Amino acid sequence: MAKTKVKNFKKNGLSETEPGKYKVLVAENDKFISRAFTEGLKKIDFTVITAYNGEEALAKIKKEKPDIILLDLVLLIKNGFEVLAEIKESKKFKSIPVIVLSNLEEDNDILRAKKLGATEYLVKANFSMSQIIDKIRQYI
Repeated sequence: MAKTKVKNFKKNGLSETEPGKYKVLVAENDKFISRAFTEGLKKIDFTVITAYNGEEALAKIKKEKPDIILLDLVLLIKNGFEVLAEIKESKKFKSIPVIVLSNLEEDNDILRAKKLGATEYLVKANFSMSQIIDKIRQYI
């Protein structure tokens, strides 16, 4: 029987062939949407950390050090803009890619998020789970 070589593609020091090695923080106040993202990402072996408000998101970023963040802008306690600003002001966490996933589609919201350092801005209603996963893979 011939042996098949599996090529390990490494990015950020992690191997894509090792399941659960990439940590994704999903900061989303809608529990139904959060659950959908969590289930979709776990199916492809991402480790998923969830936060339902901005304060919880910041605490989990500090504790878990995710490889990428999916950030809703409409969060309680601290909104997504405040969370994004704190992430990008931190020397320790500013290099973490942040994909804003929101239904706010006003140009000024998109511009504000980009100016604060969002890696990508996606309007939830316009993207399927597979397209979101493709975007995540693009940045990790």
